[in-house]
Amino acid sequence: MPKGYLSLVLHGHLPYVRHPEYDEFFEERWLFEAVTECYVPLIKMCDGLLADGVPFRIALSLSPTLCAMLQDDLLQRRYLRHLERLIELSHKEVARTAADPKLNKLARFYREWFLETARIYDARYGRDLVRAFRRFQEAGVVEIFTTSATHGYLPLLKTHPRAVEVQVKVAAESYLRNFGRPARGIWAPECAFYPGLEKVFADNGFSYFIVDAHGIQNANVRPRYGLYAPIACDNGVAAFGRDPESSKQVWSSHLGYPGDFDYRDFYRDIGFDADLEYIKPYILDEKTRIATGIKYHRVTGDGDRKELYDLDAARAKAALHAGHFLDSRLKQIEAQTESMNRPPLIVSPYDAELFGHWWFEGPQFIDLLIRKLVFDQSEVELITPSDYLDRHPVLQKSTPSASSWGWQGYNDCWLSGSNEWIYPELHRAAREMTTLATRFKDEPAGSLREKLLNQAARSLLLAESSDWPFIMKCGTSVDYANRRVRDSLARFHFLCAAAEKNDVDPRKLLTLERLDNLFPFLDFRLYAEPAQDA
Repeated sequence: MPKGYLSLVLHGHLPYVRHPEYDEFFEERWLFEAVTECYVPLIKMCDGLLADGVPFRIALSLSPTLCAMLQDDLLQRRYLRHLERLIELSHKEVARTAADPKLNKLARFYREWFLETARIYDARYGRDLVRAFRRFQEAGVVEIFTTSATHGYLPLLKTHPRAVEVQVKVAAESYLRNFGRPARGIWAPECAFYPGLEKVFADNGFSYFIVDAHGIQNANVRPRYGLYAPIACDNGVAAFGRDPESSKQVWSSHLGYPGDFDYRDFYRDIGFDADLEYIKPYILDEKTRIATGIKYHRVTGDGDRKELYDLDAARAKAALHAGHFLDSRLKQIEAQTESMNRPPLIVSPYDAELFGHWWFEGPQFIDLLIRKLVFDQSEVELITPSDYLDRHPVLQKSTPSASSWGWQGYNDCWLSGSNEWIYPELHRAAREMTTLATRFKDEPAGSLREKLLNQAARSLLLAESSDWPFIMKCGTSVDYANRRVRDSLARFHFLCAAAEKNDVDPRKLLTLERLDNLFPFLDFRLYAEPAQDA
């Protein structure tokens, strides 16, 4: 038996951004960048580990909105168009840098990287990355779990409990349809929890969830093993707490690995550096400079003082950091073994896009860490939350405290002066949705009113996404975030009014169904109040 366990947990999520009303839309690039820099590299990593016969176990939550976008035909075609442009630009870069051997080596690297991305995305997996991740789950190396339907911030929706319940129910159904089995776990969006949420999770078949460290540390009964073992709520649903030490080594802007001078700089990009006439076919509207993904510099210095990126030095540093990360976990585990009657567990959860997008070498780091765990030692075993529960089903009874991750750890990022206006509107909309769902729950299947209310439910779920208040708080893409919430609520109220009258211009309904086409299985009756006993 190993001395301890490490659970590497990645959270894959993006808000639902899809704009068929435009030929191209800037915010759709959030998905395209994530596919190129995070999800395809993770798939390539898993394929490589499987091909090399490396036994490994990691956990990955994939949000229902991310899965919907990854499987959407329009976005798949637009992503390939985006990738074709990058391939074209990288060919030009190889020619442009021919006289500079160091730059030319990097240009050739990008050309091959984009070409390989196209091979993996299109030829190997037929544009369906959900199918790729499903394959890894079926191979027994990745545990896929889920999060709420549109990543709604559940503690701030609980004023109307049905809103929370539908977020979780739709997530469970979406997962079942995508992966052919029920999900065992759920990532509480933003690791945000309140006592009572565990009942909603249990009612929908989930056996565990992830919370931040202080949610466990401040539980209603002091956890005997601290963060080194999950706790069980009174209904048996397990709560796994985030380990702060391993988080700090990756997330910290001062101490974290991604800030090392040998790693690729995130901000310096030829979209900003290249001559405008040269680069304009590859930027926004041929005039607004944006990142292309081709970055030639490493973290060192500022502005023009940044040194060229060195692929070999970066890989060597990733190997060094993987070794340091493993040594640090070994020390943590050794410090706990004598005081526990089971191997200590370290849960290391991260946003998936940190690996590859923000930290370009992140997938290399994970790959090297896994290989070191498997081949260089035997004291730490890589397992998933479900693996732990299968081996150690008896847990201490205790319920986490209300908590979240993010600034201050108690909802601050999602409830501030910049975004507080959202919640009264969401609560009012949820009450109206429940009123109409209860009133019209016996509506015949396929009727106009059913279609209107189903679409209203989609609009409400989209308005509830936690991404929009987070963006407002952070001050990035604020206008877009405000517009998305207001547009979704306006669509919701229009659809509800039409449902009351049971009358609408068919073209308007069809337009809204095409704009917001996720969750085709959604049934507005989920919002209905249960029948009262006579």
